[in-house]
Amino acid sequence: MNREIRRVSLVVTAMFIALLVASSTIQFAAAGKLRADPRNSRTFYDSFDRDRGPIIAAGGTIVAQSKKSDDDYSYQRVYANGQLYAPVTGYVTVVGPPSGLELIENEVLEGTADSLFWTRVQDVFTGKKPTGGAVELTIDPAIQQAAWDALGEVQGSAVVLDAKTGEILAMVSKPSLDPNSLAVHDPKAVQATYTALEKDPTGPLHNRAIGGDLYAPGSTFKLITAAAALESGDYSADSQLEAPQALELPNSTRKLTNFADSSCAAAGVMTLAEAMTVSCNTAFGWLGMKLGANVIANQAERFGFGQDLSIPLYVSPSTFPKAMDRAQTAMAAIGQFDDRVTPLQMAMVVGAIANGGREMRPHLVRSERAADLSVVREVRAEELAQPISRATAATLKDMMIEVAETGTAKRAQVQGVTVGAKTGTAETMEGQAPDVWTVAFGESQGRTVAVAVVVEDGGALGRSGSGGAVAAPMAAAILGAVFE
Repeated sequence: MNREIRRVSLVVTAMFIALLVASSTIQFAAAGKLRADPRNSRTFYDSFDRDRGPIIAAGGTIVAQSKKSDDDYSYQRVYANGQLYAPVTGYVTVVGPPSGLELIENEVLEGTADSLFWTRVQDVFTGKKPTGGAVELTIDPAIQQAAWDALGEVQGSAVVLDAKTGEILAMVSKPSLDPNSLAVHDPKAVQATYTALEKDPTGPLHNRAIGGDLYAPGSTFKLITAAAALESGDYSADSQLEAPQALELPNSTRKLTNFADSSCAAAGVMTLAEAMTVSCNTAFGWLGMKLGANVIANQAERFGFGQDLSIPLYVSPSTFPKAMDRAQTAMAAIGQFDDRVTPLQMAMVVGAIANGGREMRPHLVRSERAADLSVVREVRAEELAQPISRATAATLKDMMIEVAETGTAKRAQVQGVTVGAKTGTAETMEGQAPDVWTVAFGESQGRTVAVAVVVEDGGALGRSGSGGAVAAPMAAAILGAVFE
């Protein structure tokens, strides 16, 4: 009998130990993970009982904040000029996890981040009700508004970078959404709104600047092909390229032609700089075959293609295909075939060119702050890569200035500002209007910014649209707002 009692006692003791270990693990070791899990309904509902901190644009403009609510939830999230900032802020909703910076910076905004530990300690001793911290953006409200206005009613995106610091001064994606419609406290209404947005064929839930369906870069990619040529040491701005009216593509019945089947040079040859100025497809297609797919792919990778990037929003990697024959390489060298990019990536390419070959890490958050707005973490400028030499950057910069002064991007010029640019007209599906681009840099009074503008389906000009006609004036309007 005593033996059986001992056995039962051992089993019971083991069960108590297992229970103690399990509860301790949940309360301490796994507490942080469980608290952060978006499926944790207790944390979810507690978050609406807390005064969530604001998201603030540069200069103190509040773009998201919480206000007292008179319903079952203590606070209502409110977005000022919601459509303008939605691709950056995201939204907080009662039917699921947040999105955008509301998600990425959630712990700071709720006041639970490690950086706010001492603030929480002070709140305990003072008896103050916990409040969230603040997130300060790099977005400049005036430049953001200018980019929004420049795009008008088209579908597309615009990104503005400080080339020397990597700060993202503007990030616009159109069409956008009003996050206030998803922040209401009626779950059925929120679900209906989200379903409608999800089914909308124009894709307002996608941040076109950094994700969604990536774009063919068109002739803006010629900057990367030219960089690969210059970096190889075999070419200079004055190197002669073959530039026939139509380029025969090996093992293909197709021929590569120029815009409107035009001829770039009467003699059938031109310099690399001249080919850039007039955006000659046949010259760059010929150059691409001479360089080979691997050389161009390696240069693209040095600019950041194929790499994961956090700003801290996740950025979909831009891609350049490697397994190509010579005909496909010719097409990829002019930004066609399977090249796919984000507007942010192309702004980074231009930023590196304008910044002496140094590509700075792009970022949207300038600082994280306590409820009293004291800084608890500051994001500093950081070099991401040096994809090209200073000499190559200087040569490409001169080429881009010539494109803006006498070439396809003349409508990107801004009085009193040194502007360099490259246009692009990217063919998509047969019979469909092209996506049109202008990427540019502007310099004045020691400040240098990079801009990327893409407009889907040719904008207002449809099938006759081009980067120079549609996107270049938009880039000029944005640069004008930067340097006014």
